[in-house]
Amino acid sequence: MSVKAYRSMVKMRFLLLLQYRAAALAGIATQMMWGFLKIMVLQAFYRAAVKPQPLALEQAVGYVWLGQVMFRMLPWDGDSDVQQLIRTGNVAYELCRPADLYAMWYARAVAMRVAPTVLRAVPLFAVTLFMLPPSYALKLPSVSSLAAWLLAMVGALLLGCAMTNLMNISMFWTISGEGINRLMPAVMMVFSGMLVPLPLLPDWAQKVFAILPFAGLMDTPTRFFVGELAPEEVWVFLGRQLIWTAVLIALGRRLLRRGLQRVVVQGG
Repeated sequence: MSVKAYRSMVKMRFLLLLQYRAAALAGIATQMMWGFLKIMVLQAFYRAAVKPQPLALEQAVGYVWLGQVMFRMLPWDGDSDVQQLIRTGNVAYELCRPADLYAMWYARAVAMRVAPTVLRAVPLFAVTLFMLPPSYALKLPSVSSLAAWLLAMVGALLLGCAMTNLMNISMFWTISGEGINRLMPAVMMVFSGMLVPLPLLPDWAQKVFAILPFAGLMDTPTRFFVGELAPEEVWVFLGRQLIWTAVLIALGRRLLRRGLQRVVVQGG
């Protein structure tokens, strides 16, 4: 199957997901509320702090809003349609297609992560950049920091889609996807920086979290945007994201091959 076919798959899935505008509006309202709550907690924390923090309050505010902007790009759950195919045995139809199954699911994951993010990110950027009082507003970065953020976002997307495929493939062993779909949000919240900005954690925790792939999903791109990381460092962090992506893709392909060897389709 040619690259053009996978590109068409991404396009069709993307256009389908763009139809869920009402869900996006509800999500924007929810994310704005959580953003304000987290910023107020951080403001209280900074007022009570007796030592200088590694992030300025303005950077911490930006960190919170970027987390809300990128919220739907994080691999909170697997692709429900793919998981249903595995659960029902209809994955057999997928095997009849003249396509690489892993690449096909990866293409679906790209659209699944990008479309909802686009629907929410544009309004969220407009509100947080231009419509909020200074103490709550997101500040525009320099051109170089913005370019570094965009590059790191590409790395985050590739990494997140590899994780999404792993969640889908786990269905060959778990049958019900409830377990992994309930576990991943907790993992994402803590290890990606969505709950607490990673630079505010103790030094030992930062060293541990830096080794894991989850920081590359949200923490790394955000730190470039708010200026906590220098733009010229982007290649180091992008390399780390790509290495983890390659490792997870290799693991996913291996598990997919093993899963297909043991899959039993009802009635055959």
